[in-house]
Amino acid sequence: MVGLRGVGKTVLLDQFARDAEGAGLHTMRIEAPEGRSLPGILAPELRKALIRLSTVERARDLARRALRGLAGFVGALKATYEDIQVGLDFKPEPGLADAGDLEHDLQSLLEAAGEAAKAAGTALVLFVDELQYVPEDELAALITSLHRVGQRQLPVVLVGAGLPQLRGRTGKAKSYAERLFDFPEVGSLSPEDARDALAKPARSEGAEFEPEALSRIVEETHGYPYFLQEWGKHVWDVAQSSPITFHDVETASMAAVASLDESFFRVRFDRLTPLERRYLRAMAGLGPGPHRSGDIADELDRKVTSLGPVRSKLIEKGMVWSPGHGDTAFTVPLFDEFMLRIMPGDDWRVG
Repeated sequence: MVGLRGVGKTVLLDQFARDAEGAGLHTMRIEAPEGRSLPGILAPELRKALIRLSTVERARDLARRALRGLAGFVGALKATYEDIQVGLDFKPEPGLADAGDLEHDLQSLLEAAGEAAKAAGTALVLFVDELQYVPEDELAALITSLHRVGQRQLPVVLVGAGLPQLRGRTGKAKSYAERLFDFPEVGSLSPEDARDALAKPARSEGAEFEPEALSRIVEETHGYPYFLQEWGKHVWDVAQSSPITFHDVETASMAAVASLDESFFRVRFDRLTPLERRYLRAMAGLGPGPHRSGDIADELDRKVTSLGPVRSKLIEKGMVWSPGHGDTAFTVPLFDEFMLRIMPGDDWRVG
Protein backbone atom coordinates (compact mmCIF):
# COMPACT_ATOMS: atom_id res chain seq x y z
CA MET A 1 0.00 0.00 0.00
CA VAL A 2 1.31 3.42 -0.88
CA GLY A 3 0.59 6.88 0.47
CA LEU A 4 1.08 9.24 -2.44
CA ARG A 5 0.30 12.87 -3.10
CA GLY A 6 -0.83 14.24 -6.42
CA VAL A 7 -1.58 13.06 -9.90
CA GLY A 8 1.72 11.19 -10.00
CA LYS A 9 0.23 8.44 -7.82
CA THR A 10 -2.33 7.58 -10.50
CA VAL A 11 0.39 7.34 -13.14
CA LEU A 12 2.42 5.02 -10.90
CA LEU A 13 -0.60 2.88 -10.08
CA ASP A 14 -1.41 2.48 -13.78
CA GLN A 15 2.18 1.47 -14.49
CA PHE A 16 2.11 -1.10 -11.69
CA ALA A 17 -1.12 -2.52 -13.11
CA ARG A 18 0.33 -2.77 -16.63
CA ASP A 19 3.40 -4.51 -15.25
CA ALA A 20 1.21 -6.98 -13.35
CA GLU A 21 -0.84 -7.72 -16.45
CA GLY A 22 2.35 -8.18 -18.46
CA ALA A 23 3.44 -10.77 -15.91
CA GLY A 24 0.22 -12.71 -16.47
CA LEU A 25 -1.54 -11.67 -13.27
CA HIS A 26 -5.26 -10.89 -13.10
CA THR A 27 -5.84 -7.27 -12.16
CA MET A 28 -8.81 -5.33 -10.88
CA ARG A 29 -8.50 -1.56 -11.27
CA ILE A 30 -10.86 0.68 -9.35
CA GLU A 31 -11.01 4.24 -8.08
CA ALA A 32 -12.73 4.98 -4.79
CA PRO A 33 -14.60 8.24 -5.31
CA GLU A 34 -16.43 9.99 -2.52
CA GLY A 35 -19.98 8.77 -2.12
CA ARG A 36 -19.44 5.26 -3.51
CA SER A 37 -19.27 2.09 -1.44
CA LEU A 38 -16.44 -0.41 -1.61
CA PRO A 39 -18.83 -3.28 -2.53
CA GLY A 40 -20.28 -1.10 -5.28
CA ILE A 41 -16.96 -0.45 -6.98
CA LEU A 42 -15.39 -3.84 -6.26
CA ALA A 43 -18.14 -6.22 -7.38
CA PRO A 44 -18.07 -5.44 -11.16
CA GLU A 45 -14.28 -5.72 -11.36
CA LEU A 46 -14.22 -8.94 -9.36
CA ARG A 47 -16.88 -10.40 -11.65
CA LYS A 48 -14.73 -9.68 -14.70
CA ALA A 49 -11.64 -11.18 -13.06
CA LEU A 50 -13.52 -14.35 -12.08
CA ILE A 51 -14.96 -14.77 -15.55
CA ARG A 52 -11.44 -14.62 -16.96
CA LEU A 53 -10.31 -17.21 -14.40
CA SER A 54 -13.22 -19.47 -15.33
CA THR A 55 -11.72 -19.88 -18.80
CA VAL A 56 -8.70 -21.64 -17.26
CA GLU A 57 -9.51 -25.35 -17.23
CA ARG A 58 -7.91 -26.22 -13.90
CA ALA A 59 -9.55 -23.25 -12.16
CA ARG A 60 -12.97 -23.43 -13.81
CA ASP A 61 -14.95 -25.05 -11.01
CA LEU A 62 -13.43 -22.87 -8.29
CA ALA A 63 -13.93 -19.70 -10.35
CA ARG A 64 -17.58 -20.60 -10.91
CA ARG A 65 -17.97 -21.23 -7.20
CA ALA A 66 -16.54 -17.78 -6.51
CA LEU A 67 -19.02 -16.32 -9.02
CA ARG A 68 -21.82 -18.02 -7.07
CA GLY A 69 -20.33 -16.45 -3.97
CA LEU A 70 -20.39 -13.06 -5.69
CA ALA A 71 -24.07 -13.54 -6.48
CA GLY A 72 -24.77 -14.28 -2.82
CA PHE A 73 -22.62 -11.33 -1.74
CA VAL A 74 -24.51 -8.90 -3.98
CA GLY A 75 -27.92 -10.28 -3.05
CA ALA A 76 -27.24 -10.10 0.69
CA LEU A 77 -25.76 -6.59 0.68
CA LYS A 78 -27.73 -4.85 -2.07
CA ALA A 79 -30.19 -3.34 0.39
CA THR A 80 -27.32 -1.89 2.46
CA TYR A 81 -25.13 -0.76 -0.44
CA GLU A 82 -27.61 0.46 -3.02
CA ASP A 83 -24.90 1.36 -5.53
CA ILE A 84 -24.02 -2.30 -6.22
CA GLN A 85 -24.85 -2.68 -9.90
CA VAL A 86 -23.45 -5.84 -11.45
CA GLY A 87 -24.73 -8.54 -13.75
CA LEU A 88 -25.01 -11.93 -12.07
CA ASP A 89 -23.94 -14.99 -14.08
CA PHE A 90 -24.71 -17.69 -11.49
CA LYS A 91 -27.24 -18.40 -8.79
CA PRO A 92 -26.00 -17.94 -5.22
CA GLU A 93 -24.55 -20.86 -3.30
CA PRO A 94 -26.32 -20.98 0.06
CA GLY A 95 -23.96 -20.18 2.90
CA LEU A 96 -21.24 -18.66 0.72
CA ALA A 97 -20.68 -14.90 1.28
CA ASP A 98 -24.40 -14.32 1.81
CA ALA A 99 -24.69 -13.55 5.55
CA GLY A 100 -25.35 -9.85 4.97
CA ASP A 101 -22.32 -8.84 7.06
CA LEU A 102 -19.69 -7.07 4.94
CA GLU A 103 -16.64 -8.14 6.95
CA HIS A 104 -17.65 -11.80 7.02
CA ASP A 105 -18.95 -11.94 3.44
CA LEU A 106 -16.03 -10.12 1.84
CA GLN A 107 -13.62 -12.45 3.61
CA SER A 108 -15.46 -15.51 2.28
CA LEU A 109 -15.67 -14.02 -1.20
CA LEU A 110 -11.97 -13.16 -1.45
CA GLU A 111 -11.04 -16.59 -0.09
CA ALA A 112 -13.11 -18.23 -2.83
CA ALA A 113 -11.55 -15.94 -5.45
CA GLY A 114 -8.07 -16.64 -4.08
CA GLU A 115 -8.60 -20.40 -4.30
CA ALA A 116 -9.53 -20.03 -7.97
CA ALA A 117 -6.48 -17.86 -8.66
CA LYS A 118 -4.21 -20.34 -6.90
CA ALA A 119 -5.61 -23.22 -8.95
CA ALA A 120 -4.96 -21.21 -12.12
CA GLY A 121 -1.35 -20.57 -11.11
CA THR A 122 -1.83 -16.81 -11.04
CA ALA A 123 -2.75 -14.03 -8.61
CA LEU A 124 -5.53 -11.50 -8.23
CA VAL A 125 -4.16 -7.98 -7.75
CA LEU A 126 -6.56 -5.28 -6.63
CA PHE A 127 -5.43 -1.76 -7.57
CA VAL A 128 -7.36 0.94 -5.71
CA ASP A 129 -6.79 4.64 -6.28
CA GLU A 130 -7.98 7.29 -3.78
CA LEU A 131 -8.19 4.62 -1.08
CA GLN A 132 -8.53 7.30 1.60
CA TYR A 133 -12.16 7.80 0.51
CA VAL A 134 -13.23 4.27 1.47
CA PRO A 135 -15.36 4.55 4.66
CA GLU A 136 -13.68 3.23 7.78
CA ASP A 137 -15.96 0.25 8.32
CA GLU A 138 -15.54 -0.86 4.70
CA LEU A 139 -11.79 -0.35 4.89
CA ALA A 140 -11.73 -2.47 8.03
CA ALA A 141 -13.60 -5.24 6.21
CA LEU A 142 -11.12 -5.12 3.33
CA ILE A 143 -8.12 -5.26 5.67
CA THR A 144 -9.60 -8.18 7.61
CA SER A 145 -10.28 -10.07 4.38
CA LEU A 146 -6.77 -9.52 3.07
CA HIS A 147 -5.35 -10.61 6.40
CA ARG A 148 -7.32 -13.84 6.16
CA VAL A 149 -6.28 -14.67 2.59
CA GLY A 150 -2.70 -13.91 3.60
CA GLN A 151 -2.91 -16.36 6.48
CA ARG A 152 -4.17 -18.98 4.05
CA GLN A 153 -1.42 -18.07 1.57
CA LEU A 154 -3.92 -17.36 -1.17
CA PRO A 155 -2.72 -15.09 -4.02
CA VAL A 156 -4.86 -12.00 -3.50
CA VAL A 157 -2.94 -8.72 -3.22
CA LEU A 158 -3.87 -5.07 -2.70
CA VAL A 159 -1.93 -2.17 -4.20
CA GLY A 160 -3.57 1.01 -2.95
CA ALA A 161 -2.77 4.66 -3.47
CA GLY A 162 -4.02 7.68 -1.63
CA LEU A 163 -3.15 10.77 0.32
CA PRO A 164 -0.69 10.67 3.24
CA GLN A 165 -3.43 10.26 5.84
CA LEU A 166 -4.03 6.77 4.45
CA ARG A 167 -1.57 5.19 6.87
CA GLY A 168 -3.43 6.65 9.84
CA ARG A 169 -6.84 5.69 8.45
CA THR A 170 -5.84 2.06 7.94
CA GLY A 171 -4.35 1.91 11.43
CA LYS A 172 -7.55 3.32 12.87
CA ALA A 173 -9.65 0.84 10.90
CA LYS A 174 -7.54 -2.15 12.04
CA SER A 175 -4.69 -1.81 14.52
CA TYR A 176 -2.60 -4.48 12.78
CA ALA A 177 -2.78 -2.78 9.37
CA GLU A 178 0.71 -1.27 9.66
CA ARG A 179 2.13 -4.78 10.09
CA LEU A 180 0.13 -6.09 7.15
CA PHE A 181 1.11 -3.48 4.55
CA ASP A 182 4.10 -1.48 3.41
CA PHE A 183 3.54 2.27 3.18
CA PRO A 184 6.18 3.87 0.95
CA GLU A 185 5.50 7.57 0.55
CA VAL A 186 6.15 9.19 -2.81
CA GLY A 187 5.87 12.96 -2.94
CA SER A 188 7.62 15.63 -4.96
CA LEU A 189 10.55 14.72 -7.18
CA SER A 190 14.09 15.63 -6.23
CA PRO A 191 15.49 18.67 -8.06
CA GLU A 192 17.62 16.41 -10.25
CA ASP A 193 14.72 14.13 -11.16
CA ALA A 194 12.45 17.12 -11.77
CA ARG A 195 14.97 18.57 -14.24
CA ASP A 196 15.24 15.21 -16.01
CA ALA A 197 11.44 14.96 -16.24
CA LEU A 198 11.49 18.13 -18.34
CA ALA A 199 14.83 17.99 -20.13
CA LYS A 200 14.72 14.41 -21.41
CA PRO A 201 11.37 14.61 -23.24
CA ALA A 202 12.35 17.99 -24.70
CA ARG A 203 15.68 16.59 -25.86
CA SER A 204 13.92 13.73 -27.62
CA GLU A 205 12.07 16.42 -29.62
CA GLY A 206 15.28 18.25 -30.48
CA ALA A 207 15.02 21.01 -27.88
CA GLU A 208 17.13 22.01 -24.89
CA PHE A 209 16.56 24.04 -21.73
CA GLU A 210 18.90 26.66 -20.38
CA PRO A 211 20.03 25.56 -16.89
CA GLU A 212 18.48 28.69 -15.38
CA ALA A 213 15.16 27.89 -17.05
CA LEU A 214 15.07 24.39 -15.57
CA SER A 215 16.01 25.69 -12.13
CA ARG A 216 13.21 28.24 -12.30
CA ILE A 217 10.59 25.60 -13.14
CA VAL A 218 11.78 23.33 -10.34
CA GLU A 219 11.56 26.29 -7.95
CA GLU A 220 8.06 27.23 -9.14
CA THR A 221 6.66 23.69 -9.05
CA HIS A 222 8.43 22.36 -5.94
CA GLY A 223 9.06 19.24 -8.02
CA TYR A 224 5.38 18.27 -7.86
CA PRO A 225 4.75 15.88 -10.78
CA TYR A 226 1.50 17.38 -12.06
CA PHE A 227 2.83 20.92 -11.84
CA LEU A 228 5.89 19.88 -13.81
CA GLN A 229 3.53 18.68 -16.53
CA GLU A 230 1.65 21.99 -16.50
CA TRP A 231 4.78 24.13 -16.65
CA GLY A 232 6.25 21.88 -19.33
CA LYS A 233 3.16 22.23 -21.49
CA HIS A 234 2.95 25.99 -21.19
CA VAL A 235 6.65 26.65 -21.65
CA TRP A 236 6.62 24.45 -24.75
CA ASP A 237 3.76 26.52 -26.17
CA VAL A 238 5.54 29.79 -25.38
CA ALA A 239 9.07 29.03 -26.53
CA GLN A 240 9.86 29.99 -30.13
CA SER A 241 13.22 28.26 -30.42
CA SER A 242 15.79 26.15 -28.62
CA PRO A 243 17.18 26.55 -26.05
CA ILE A 244 14.16 27.32 -23.88
CA THR A 245 15.09 30.36 -21.82
CA PHE A 246 14.49 31.77 -18.38
CA HIS A 247 12.31 34.45 -20.02
CA ASP A 248 10.20 31.73 -21.68
CA VAL A 249 9.62 30.19 -18.27
CA GLU A 250 8.66 33.52 -16.71
CA THR A 251 6.10 34.08 -19.46
CA ALA A 252 4.77 30.52 -19.27
CA SER A 253 4.47 30.68 -15.49
CA MET A 254 1.64 33.20 -15.70
CA ALA A 255 -0.34 30.90 -17.98
CA ALA A 256 0.45 27.84 -15.85
CA VAL A 257 -0.72 29.50 -12.63
CA ALA A 258 -3.89 30.77 -14.33
CA SER A 259 -4.62 27.27 -15.62
CA LEU A 260 -4.17 25.72 -12.17
CA ASP A 261 -6.35 28.41 -10.59
CA GLU A 262 -9.17 27.73 -13.04
CA SER A 263 -9.13 23.96 -12.74
CA PHE A 264 -6.86 22.08 -10.32
CA PHE A 265 -7.18 24.49 -7.40
CA ARG A 266 -10.69 25.80 -8.12
CA VAL A 267 -12.22 22.31 -8.12
CA ARG A 268 -10.86 21.76 -4.62
CA PHE A 269 -11.90 25.20 -3.41
CA ASP A 270 -15.48 24.77 -4.62
CA ARG A 271 -15.91 21.68 -2.40
CA LEU A 272 -15.29 23.69 0.76
CA THR A 273 -17.74 25.20 3.21
CA PRO A 274 -17.24 28.87 4.20
CA LEU A 275 -15.64 27.89 7.51
CA GLU A 276 -13.34 25.38 5.80
CA ARG A 277 -12.24 28.12 3.40
CA ARG A 278 -11.49 30.44 6.29
CA TYR A 279 -9.47 27.71 8.00
CA LEU A 280 -7.35 27.18 4.88
CA ARG A 281 -6.99 30.92 4.37
CA ALA A 282 -5.69 31.21 7.92
CA MET A 283 -3.18 28.46 7.17
CA ALA A 284 -2.13 30.21 3.97
CA GLY A 285 -1.50 33.42 5.86
CA LEU A 286 1.02 31.54 7.99
CA GLY A 287 2.91 30.25 4.95
CA PRO A 288 3.31 26.90 3.18
CA GLY A 289 3.37 24.95 6.48
CA PRO A 290 3.07 22.67 8.25
CA HIS A 291 1.46 24.68 11.02
CA ARG A 292 0.52 24.02 14.62
CA SER A 293 -3.20 23.79 15.29
CA GLY A 294 -2.85 26.48 17.94
CA ASP A 295 -1.33 28.95 15.48
CA ILE A 296 -4.19 28.40 13.02
CA ALA A 297 -6.72 28.85 15.82
CA ASP A 298 -5.03 32.11 16.83
CA GLU A 299 -5.35 33.37 13.24
CA LEU A 300 -9.08 32.68 13.39
CA ASP A 301 -9.46 33.94 16.97
CA ARG A 302 -10.98 30.60 17.92
CA LYS A 303 -10.22 27.85 20.40
CA VAL A 304 -8.35 24.85 19.08
CA THR A 305 -11.03 22.47 20.33
CA SER A 306 -13.77 24.29 18.42
CA LEU A 307 -11.87 23.83 15.15
CA GLY A 308 -11.23 20.12 15.57
CA PRO A 309 -14.25 19.06 13.48
CA VAL A 310 -13.29 21.48 10.69
CA ARG A 311 -9.76 20.12 10.57
CA SER A 312 -11.04 16.54 10.55
CA LYS A 313 -13.38 17.32 7.66
CA LEU A 314 -10.58 18.93 5.67
CA ILE A 315 -8.43 15.84 6.22
CA GLU A 316 -11.34 13.67 5.09
CA LYS A 317 -11.70 15.77 1.93
CA GLY A 318 -8.01 15.41 1.21
CA MET A 319 -7.25 19.12 1.53
CA VAL A 320 -4.81 18.83 4.44
CA TRP A 321 -2.99 16.12 6.33
CA SER A 322 -1.18 15.75 9.63
CA PRO A 323 2.56 15.09 9.25
CA GLY A 324 2.88 15.03 13.05
CA HIS A 325 0.74 15.31 16.15
CA GLY A 326 -0.90 18.72 16.22
CA ASP A 327 0.57 19.73 12.84
CA THR A 328 -1.44 20.48 9.70
CA ALA A 329 -0.12 20.82 6.15
CA PHE A 330 -1.61 21.27 2.70
CA THR A 331 -1.68 18.06 0.65
CA VAL A 332 -0.45 19.87 -2.47
CA PRO A 333 2.14 22.64 -2.79
CA LEU A 334 1.16 26.13 -3.95
CA PHE A 335 -2.35 25.84 -2.51
CA ASP A 336 -1.40 28.42 0.10
CA GLU A 337 -0.59 30.89 -2.67
CA PHE A 338 -3.90 30.14 -4.39
CA MET A 339 -5.81 30.83 -1.15
CA LEU A 340 -4.07 34.19 -0.84
CA ARG A 341 -5.07 35.05 -4.41
CA ILE A 342 -8.69 33.98 -4.17
CA MET A 343 -9.30 35.38 -0.68
CA PRO A 344 -7.15 38.54 -0.52
CA GLY A 345 -7.19 41.17 2.18
CA ASP A 346 -8.84 40.66 5.56
CA ASP A 347 -12.55 40.37 4.68
CA TRP A 348 -12.32 36.58 5.00
CA ARG A 349 -11.88 36.96 8.76
CA VAL A 350 -15.51 38.06 9.12
CA GLY A 351 -17.95 35.19 9.06
